[in-house]
This record gives sequence, structure tokens and C-alpha cells, in this order.
Amino acid sequence: MPARAPLRVWVVLAAGLLAISFSPILVRYASAAPGQALAVWRTVFAAVLLMPIAWGKARHEIRALTRRARVLIGLAGVMLGLHFIAWIESLYYTSVASASVLVTTSPLFIAVLGFVVLRERLTVRTMGAIGGAVVGAALIGLADAGDGVFPQAALGNGLALAGALLVAVYLLIGRAVRQHTNFLAYLFPLYATAALTTLVAALVRGVPLAQPWPILGLCLLMAVGPQLLGHGSFNYAVRYLPAALLGLLSLIEPIGASLLAFGLFGEVPRPLALVGMAIVLGAIALAFVRRRSGPPGDR
Repeated sequence: MPARAPLRVWVVLAAGLLAISFSPILVRYASAAPGQALAVWRTVFAAVLLMPIAWGKARHEIRALTRRARVLIGLAGVMLGLHFIAWIESLYYTSVASASVLVTTSPLFIAVLGFVVLRERLTVRTMGAIGGAVVGAALIGLADAGDGVFPQAALGNGLALAGALLVAVYLLIGRAVRQHTNFLAYLFPLYATAALTTLVAALVRGVPLAQPWPILGLCLLMAVGPQLLGHGSFNYAVRYLPAALLGLLSLIEPIGASLLAFGLFGEVPRPLALVGMAIVLGAIALAFVRRRSGPPGDR
């Protein structure tokens, strides 16, 4: 039960939620560089920092991975790498609040993909949540379309939704692999593949990767904070707290990010967008009341 969780779990979780909330803020501060360059350096730094820990504690498990596990982890890593590209790029075109809320719709995409691919039954509650999220996302889009601050908000919102879909695919694959794979033996190859994916995508598009130290420092903060500390806190807390509760707590992230964006950049969502955000967050909360989904994806 949540009440029996040690105090340290709540402290770690609170620090993790704060770290994740800073993800879009750090991207904004580093926006002088191309979004794909940020995705490359963030994922590369995360993989490099994790490597000595994973190799020291799970090298035998990594070497013992089956061919099927390697293929699935590789596929999940590609999806995660593309997620980072879409998520970071979205913040160049739309508000922090809109991007942060729309990217949290991944649990609803998981429900839809589970129905389409795995033939899992959708409950009335889940279908209602999906319908509510669609309405909320539409309201956000309508509000942002009339906002002159972000003239390409539709592109940004679409990228955020694409990021949510990519996370959903990555989590579905990861859920299958993690049933028989050590956490670090899964996480390090996953992050390494994600880094390779962002690097290849950047090279194909000719994105300049040489960036000044202030930009690289911000990317390092993204890797240490939101990626390793933030999402690592959820993987730590899931041992003590129900996954559904962690899913609900993850909804604090877009609220925290929106408040930070308001305080630091003066971003004020339009009233219609606020209504849409409330509907989306409420829909996800509704779905999580009954669902036992895993921790949220990386951002």
C-alpha cells in the first residue's frame, strides 16, 4: 500500500518529478541549437553515464541476452530515440504546456494499440477516456491555432502526439522484454540504441552536432536530471507503490512544467487550451483508475 512506502521513496519520487518537469525548460534554454542536436547529446550523455554502472552490475546478463531480446530491445530503442526527436522538436513550435500535456497521452495510445495489435478488450471507462482525450487535444489545437505566439503550433502539437505514440510502442515492447530481462541489462542497450538512432537521424539530415559548451552542459543536465534521475525515480518507486498511482503522479509533470514556463518565460495558455488540458489530464486519470500500466515513458 502507498502508505507503507518508506519516506525515502517519496523523497526520491518528489525529486524525480521535479527533474522531469524541468525537461522542456532545459530544451527551451538550449533552443539556439537544432532540436535534433539536443536529442543526440542528451541520449549520448545518458548512455555514457549509464554504461559503467550497467557493465559493472549487469554485464553477464547483457552478454546472455537472447537474439529475440536483442532484436526487441533494439526496436524499442529506435522508438525511444525517435520519441526524443519528436518531443524535443515539438517544443520549438508550440507551448511548453501544450507539448507537455499532449505527450502524456501515451497510456491512451497503449490502450488503443493493445486493442488493435494484441486484441485486448477496451473497457467502457477506457473508451470514454480516449474519447475525452481526443476532445481535449482538439480544443488545445483550436486554441493554439489562434495564438500568434506560436504560428506553427499545429506542427508542434502533432510532434508531441507523435512522441506519445512512439513512447506507447516502446513501452509495449519493453513490457514484453522486461518479463525475462534484468532492469540494467534492458536499460543500457535501450539507451545506447536510442542514442545511435538520434545520431544516425541527425547525420542523415545534416544536423550540425558541434555545439558550444553551454548547450552541451544543458544537454548533460537533461541526461542526468529528467532522463536518469527523473525516470529512474519511477523505476525505483514502482517496487513500493502501485504502478497506477505512479501513472497518476506523472500527471504532475505537465502541471509543473507549465508553471515553470509561466514563471520563466511568461507563457500563458489561452483559456480554451486550459480547458482542453484539463480534459486530457482528467481522461488519463480516468483511465489509470482501473488500469495497471507501467511507469511513464522518457522525456
